[in-house]
Amino acid sequence: MRSRCIWRRRDHSRNSLADRARRISTTQETSKRSSDMTDTKTLGFIGLGVMGEPICRNLVKKSGKRVVVFDLSAAPLHRLRADGAEVAGSVADVIKQSDVLFLCLPSAKHVRAVFEGDGILKHARAGQVVVDLGTSSVSQTRDFAGQLKAKGAAWADAPIARTRQAAQDGTLSVMVGAVPALYAAIEPLIRCFATDVTNCGEVGAGQVTKILNNMVLFETVNALAEAVAVAKHNGVDPKLLLDTLSKGSADSFALRNHGMKAIVPGVFPERAFSTEYALKDLSYALELAADAGIAIRGAELIGTVLQEAIDKGSKDNYFPVIAKHIDKA
Repeated sequence: MRSRCIWRRRDHSRNSLADRARRISTTQETSKRSSDMTDTKTLGFIGLGVMGEPICRNLVKKSGKRVVVFDLSAAPLHRLRADGAEVAGSVADVIKQSDVLFLCLPSAKHVRAVFEGDGILKHARAGQVVVDLGTSSVSQTRDFAGQLKAKGAAWADAPIARTRQAAQDGTLSVMVGAVPALYAAIEPLIRCFATDVTNCGEVGAGQVTKILNNMVLFETVNALAEAVAVAKHNGVDPKLLLDTLSKGSADSFALRNHGMKAIVPGVFPERAFSTEYALKDLSYALELAADAGIAIRGAELIGTVLQEAIDKGSKDNYFPVIAKHIDKA
């Protein structure tokens, strides 16, 4: 009996060593493939809107790679061609040529449109990487990642944060959801347009982090809008108010940017992060909370505020436009 137990322990040990060897080999191969991706020859980019165009321009100028681009609008394609990018004829054309494909699209709906049909899933190949820079549904992100993994390709969520000026300057913050080896492979490319790059965890974690960032931002901007409205009615200059708050515990990025540059001067342009997009991003936070059985009442309230602004005609305006409607509520 004793010898049989010893044999079993030894057999288990041999199996454990074999398993470890296989795991090490697999990890090394994954790392090797990911490392090779940093030497990729062609980058693809789909979505050249307010943020996508300057991000892509930074990739063209700084990555040293061939960059192939596509958008439904001709103007950014013309400008980026002048900067050195190559223009593709279709979504499928970009995918076929790309080793690493960047997406910078407005919503999960738009991402799905380029994933399905004559798109990413159909044309993806082993070793190819898709990097989604937009804010999108976490469940959809993980679903797409699983489908690409079955084809030997990879999906990384890397939603961007900060302003259009930051996109132009290459100083965005990017929150990445990817396994460590894949993160190490794509980080140098992301740093062409970002100064702060964080690996938040595996696929989907970047989206969770960005969605919650936006939720907090929207609630903060609403608080600033309310503070400015009350200040005005009590004889305190809004600019003085926010300047003073910036010297105390109420200071924030939102105060210095959305408050000082939009709410105080009353500037809410249309080609910026719109109220409609804000409500879309907030819906992802509400979805996450509902799935977790958590009531997030502040987020629910700002959802109502954003919807009211949309109903009053501010759907396409920069979302701090909610300040404009407070006195008219």
